[in-house]
Amino acid sequence: MKIAVSGGGTGGHIYPALALIREIQKVDKNAEFLYIGTQNGLESKLVPRENIPFKSIYITGFKRKLSIENIKTVFRFLKGVKDSKKFLREFKPDVVIGTGGYVCGPVVYAAAKLSIPTIIHEQNSVPGLTNKFLSRYVNKIAICFEEAKEFFPPVKTVFTGNPRASEVIGKDGIKGRLSAGLSATKPAVLIFGGSRGARPINEAVVKSFPELSSRPYQVLYVTGDAHYNDVKKEADLIGNPDNVIIKPFVHNMPEVLAGIDLVVSRAGATTLAELTSLGIPSILIPSPYVTNNHQEKNARSLSEHGAAEVLLEKELTGNSLINHMDRIMLNPDVMKEMKVKAKEMGVPDSASRLYKVMEQLMKENQK
Repeated sequence: MKIAVSGGGTGGHIYPALALIREIQKVDKNAEFLYIGTQNGLESKLVPRENIPFKSIYITGFKRKLSIENIKTVFRFLKGVKDSKKFLREFKPDVVIGTGGYVCGPVVYAAAKLSIPTIIHEQNSVPGLTNKFLSRYVNKIAICFEEAKEFFPPVKTVFTGNPRASEVIGKDGIKGRLSAGLSATKPAVLIFGGSRGARPINEAVVKSFPELSSRPYQVLYVTGDAHYNDVKKEADLIGNPDNVIIKPFVHNMPEVLAGIDLVVSRAGATTLAELTSLGIPSILIPSPYVTNNHQEKNARSLSEHGAAEVLLEKELTGNSLINHMDRIMLNPDVMKEMKVKAKEMGVPDSASRLYKVMEQLMKENQK
């Protein structure tokens, strides 16, 4: 079996792709992979670390306003299609899957034009421009939110969930807690703003320190590498509470998540897949700077189900953050109910579901 994968730009597009590859490797140790991304994207660092063959094309995303840059992007797209066809002809994949990001545009389009079976995986409740464009050409569309169905042809669309959800199951939560410096027994909150961090969240957390110091729960506060030094300076000035551990980044997030009682974070699709798979209640602070405000729509999907509370960035303060955390952490019944609701939304077998869609597509192509 030969599988070509494309996805890039952010970890939210790359981690599901890597999770799917690892799932397929469990089932078929002889499976071969080719990952096509961009040289400037995060995928150029993450994919080679997994010993997966990597090829790159040069492509940029379309601007939402008319501009000369969009004309250049059209030519880059055409060149990307040409380069992708070359890579695909050499590799001869049985199927091509795109997991998001504008790099998928030329790669998946090229595959469709070469009559190779194609799938796109849409992680968000509202699809971006690339997947809307590709939906006309691909054989199957895998989604993670039921709300995404309305944007795609029903006959092509199948709910699979996010493959990343499968990777957080079965981890040792106590080991994860201890690795982060947390107590093994005290209730724990994890606060983070994504791999790069989020300044508004950092500012609110620091302002909450005086109140946090008296709480009966502990906090692991992940600032993001870019913000860590500034946050530490502020913490040293106002006093770092004994029950708050500050880190720039957590490399073993699945293990740490397994030992957490409540998460405060942005509302990226991959994060939400992990939280629901584990049944972790959350306070979601959607980024207002993303396309189509899709993070708020992701977050509302959880909050309407009772699995999360939404705290908009414009309403975020030290006090509002503490109040939301206290409402959950200091009320066992609220905590228990939110855990149940989150777990109900989880799709822990999402990687195998997506793999089955791929298998079925390949079988149909062989007939």
